[in-house]
Amino acid sequence: MHWQQAVGWKSCVYVAALFALLFFNAPVSAQDFQTGEMIEQVRIQGTQRIEPETVHSYMLIRAGDSYDATRVDHSLKALFATGLFADITIQREGNALIVHVVENPIISNVVFEGNEEIEDESFEEEAQLKALSVYSRTKVQSDVQRILTLYRRRGYFAATVAPSIIQHQQNRVTLVYQITEGPVAGIRRISFVGNKIFSDNKLRSVVISRIWKWYRFWAQDDTYDPDRLTFDRELLRRFYMQNGYAEFVVVSAVAEITPDREAFFITFTIDEGKRFHFGQVSIRNELQRFDANLLRNEVTTLEDAWYNSNKVDDTVDRITDELGVLGYAFVDVRPIVDRDFKSKKVKITYHIKEGERVYVDRINIRGNERTVDHVIRREMRFAEGDAFNAAKMNRSKQRLQNLNYFETVEVTKEPGDEPDKTDINVDVEEKSTGDFSIGVGFSTSAGALLELGITERNLLGKGQTLALKLNVAERQQEQSLSFTEPYLFGKELSGGVEIFRRSFDQEDFSSFKLEQVGFTIRMGYPLAEHLRESWSYTLQKDDLRDVPFFASRFVRDQEGNFTASVLGHSIGYDKRDNALKPTEGYFGVLRTDVAGLGGNVKFLRNNLSGGYFYSLDDDRKWVVSLRSAVAYVARLGSADIRISDRFFLGGDNLRGFENSGVGPRDILTNDALGGNFMYNGGVELRVPLGLKSSGISAALFIDFGTLTSVDATGPEVRDKSNLRMSAGFGISWDSPFGPIRGDFGIPILKEGFDEQEIFRFRFGKVF
Repeated sequence: MHWQQAVGWKSCVYVAALFALLFFNAPVSAQDFQTGEMIEQVRIQGTQRIEPETVHSYMLIRAGDSYDATRVDHSLKALFATGLFADITIQREGNALIVHVVENPIISNVVFEGNEEIEDESFEEEAQLKALSVYSRTKVQSDVQRILTLYRRRGYFAATVAPSIIQHQQNRVTLVYQITEGPVAGIRRISFVGNKIFSDNKLRSVVISRIWKWYRFWAQDDTYDPDRLTFDRELLRRFYMQNGYAEFVVVSAVAEITPDREAFFITFTIDEGKRFHFGQVSIRNELQRFDANLLRNEVTTLEDAWYNSNKVDDTVDRITDELGVLGYAFVDVRPIVDRDFKSKKVKITYHIKEGERVYVDRINIRGNERTVDHVIRREMRFAEGDAFNAAKMNRSKQRLQNLNYFETVEVTKEPGDEPDKTDINVDVEEKSTGDFSIGVGFSTSAGALLELGITERNLLGKGQTLALKLNVAERQQEQSLSFTEPYLFGKELSGGVEIFRRSFDQEDFSSFKLEQVGFTIRMGYPLAEHLRESWSYTLQKDDLRDVPFFASRFVRDQEGNFTASVLGHSIGYDKRDNALKPTEGYFGVLRTDVAGLGGNVKFLRNNLSGGYFYSLDDDRKWVVSLRSAVAYVARLGSADIRISDRFFLGGDNLRGFENSGVGPRDILTNDALGGNFMYNGGVELRVPLGLKSSGISAALFIDFGTLTSVDATGPEVRDKSNLRMSAGFGISWDSPFGPIRGDFGIPILKEGFDEQEIFRFRFGKVF
């Protein structure tokens, strides 16, 4: 008993002694203040670059305040949150609160070492820490993850990043990221589980991810990208929905990386479900005083056809656009889909009702670093304050794309500040509009060629075009300087001027050379949304020379100099979806030229041309195009139409026949004489070859036409108006060396004196 009491007493003594030792030797902390006790002073210690007042500004407690442990704790957290300090302590010294800080160093320079596949500039754009910023371990780790993300987007999943710092004087450091890139983790296998209708090979052609092949060194779609995998899931869903499988779902999409982190195996597990037909298709109309039967032609979902979700969306867009054209800006078109699992039919009801009246609040233009805002705004089909119209929004996007100033154009809407307002966002990605080109190439028409050119299609970001061009080829040369202002005086009135000198060597076809020197003044304006009228005036001097003595007498008679003063007029209607690469729509142009307002050449020349484009598939890769033209030139006065003012047919405008290979001809000298009346046309089917990202495509074509009626008469002249026709195919490649195209054409209908040409070839290169 006494022994236990003694042990207990000694233990208390030891504990008390230990407590006293800790108390008198431990640093005094802020917690030694009692809550409510007055703080007489707050002192800042350890600052070098940062002013003490800056530290005070983050403190939630001041001299003269009563001590509050919670406010001290929040002050400590607020100081750490600034990222300016590596360490912070708050202690008591008498009745003063001492805040001691250790500043984070300043970064003098950021260095990336070991990177070969990604340039330093890409890292600098992503990294938070830059030269002259404050070093922070948290931000360093964040930047490491950002760098790794860049590598993983390019397929480098074995990449590692080791950050380090090199200390300098005055609390400065150099931040070094040591990068080990490792090999690319390519996709080695793409497999599908659950597919019975479509093979693995077919489904692999649907997704954009590709299996890695050694020869596809330029491709980027053969590496794993989680965003691409998500898009692949959507592409599979769209594909099955387009083919009638309304129950289709992607159960899972799994990407497994190999242990060495050098390859991925991707597996899609799917449930195809049953195939559905369209059932009853109807329109429910709630618009007042409107006959819904007017919209029947816009419905592309036909009863008993296989179900296709794209056709449903297309019908909604077509109905909305048509209603917009008819003046119904505020409509809501929604498809009501009713699937009958027993009959495997999908009933579609297009419900049309008055939509909420919505007006354009703001038009936000983003991404245009060089192009001034008003160049973009003047292409918009509505202004701020106008009624919103989906058809006009789509047309605005189309007009911006046709400018060819931008790589991408996106026009979207989002809710405005009020329920009846919407904001329109125009996001563009600019592309180079200034070109200095040196082109070399070959074409059957012109022979070997060299082209030098300086063109700026968006001069000073104002939409103006300035071009200087020099073409030198075996059979034709051109030097020209032109300027175009698309909006004269701030109105939708284009104007331009061109000075030119052109030379044509027709010795192989018509035994003459022609040189033209002159200028053209032009202007144009819209008459309606898709209807445009243009005027031009050209004054040129023609010099037809170097006619050999053995040439046709009808050519020799025209040798010499002539001056032509030509007033031109054209009117065109254009509803193509894209003026550069159309896949849908049509256009028509009527052009008239009158010569005789001065000079010694007089004629009236008319040319009517047009085209129609139709996509056979939803992806707009199978495109049928039809083109046609008819032209006639008549003399004004007694003088014959000169050979340089006549039409020629063959070559590019009638494949299967040589340049100037069709039409009136002197059979003694085999010289083409040209004709006063011409018509030609063709049908072409553009066919995808299934080689994605290769730039290779094919075309099947039928060309037809004739050229007749010449002023020259005599027994040696052969002139027949019979129809000529050819058929064939072509292959084109947008190669790294420039566009390459070859056409094989076989004449089907021809005359004995026509000149044939089975193969045409051309290529070009722009450096």
